[in-house]
Amino acid sequence: MDFQLKGKNAIICASSKGLGKACAAALAQEGVNVWISARTAETLELAKQEITAISDSSVHAVVADVTTPEGRDALLAACPAPDILVNNAGGPPPGDFREWGQQEWFDAVNANMFSAIDMIRRILDGMVERKFGRIVNITSVAVKLPQAELGLSNGARAGLTGFIAGIAHEPAQHNVTINNLLPGFIATDRMHGVLKAKADASGTNVGDFSDGFFNKLPAKRPGQPDEFGATCAFLCSQQAAYITAQNILMDGGLYPGTF
Repeated sequence: MDFQLKGKNAIICASSKGLGKACAAALAQEGVNVWISARTAETLELAKQEITAISDSSVHAVVADVTTPEGRDALLAACPAPDILVNNAGGPPPGDFREWGQQEWFDAVNANMFSAIDMIRRILDGMVERKFGRIVNITSVAVKLPQAELGLSNGARAGLTGFIAGIAHEPAQHNVTINNLLPGFIATDRMHGVLKAKADASGTNVGDFSDGFFNKLPAKRPGQPDEFGATCAFLCSQQAAYITAQNILMDGGLYPGTF
C-alpha cells in the first residue's frame, strides 16, 4: 500500500532509539524526510546512519532535548513547517508515589504533557493552512490501564490525553489529524526497566517475572518496535485521514476493557 507520504517532512521527537526511532524508520521507508532528535549526539548519529541505510529519504539529526524550550526551538528551526509531528519523550521513572515531591511531578508533566502541547501549539496552524497534517502522540497503555508504580506517567500522560480530546476535532476538516498511540510492553529499554521495577516490587527474579508476565498476555510476547513504527506510519498516511481524536492501543491485548 502506498501511504502517499513521499516527500513529506516529519519531526520525530526523542528518536535516537526505542519507539521514536522505530517511527522515524517506518516513515523514512515511506519516503518521508525525517528530522530525528535526541540529547546525545553519538546515539543520534548512529540512528541517522541506520535509518539512512534502509531508506532513500533525507534524514536529519538535531541534537535537542524536546523537554526544553531551547530544544523545541532547535527542532523547529531545522524543520519549520513539518507535515508530520510525532511527539515523544522518555517516560518518568517508576516508583512509589510517597517518594515523589513537587519537582518530580513538575518534571513529569513538563516532559510527558507540556512539551507535546507546546510543539502542537507551534505547528498546528501551519498544517491547517497547508491542508495536511498528522500529529501522533506516543503516550502509554497506562492512560487506560494505570500501573501503581507508573504514577508519574499515569498522571502526566492522562493530562495530555485530556488536552488532545479538546483540540483534535476542529482541525479534521482541514485534513489534519491528531491521535494518541498507546504502547503496552514493547521491547525497548523502557520496557525492561518497568519489568525490573515490577519484579523487584514482587521480590521475583526479573527473568522469571517476565516469563510469567508475558505468558498471561493474549499475544504471549512483547511487541516489537518495528510493529509500533508501522502503526505510526499508517496513522500518518492519507488512508488514515478519517481517523482522528483517537487513543489507539498497541498492547498485545493487555487492556481487558470493551472501550
